Amino acid sequence: MEKRNYDLEDRLIDFAVLISIIVEKLPDTKLANHLGNQGTRSSTAPALLYGEAQSAESQKDFIHKIKILLKELRETKICLKILQKKGYIDLSFLKEALRENEELIAIFAKSVKTAESKLTNKISNNE
Repeated sequence: MEKRNYDLEDRLIDFAVLISIIVEKLPDTKLANHLGNQGTRSSTAPALLYGEAQSAESQKDFIHKIKILLKELRETKICLKILQKKGYIDLSFLKEALRENEELIAIFAKSVKTAESKLTNKISNNE
């Protein structure tokens, strides 16, 4: 059984590296280059944003940064799906990337809900 890494920073970095491996195997076409560049940006951004979120100035700032992180993960997912439809990526490798992408989206979507709930409770308790 594969050992899962639950350190989110490491998972985000590993995800960026996984996408970079995919990007580096793409053919030299206009579409592949465009999606490769976009996928590189959107897949590396979550790790960087996670670092920013860890130093958030407030709960609202944390939520905002994690929501941006989620947008980048969703953008990466769309890039991968387009590359899949074009047949640019080995299917087993793509499934691994898409699975990790979905898991990260689920983790951070839950994180936003939890943080928003805590913020709402904090505001309610201060009234």
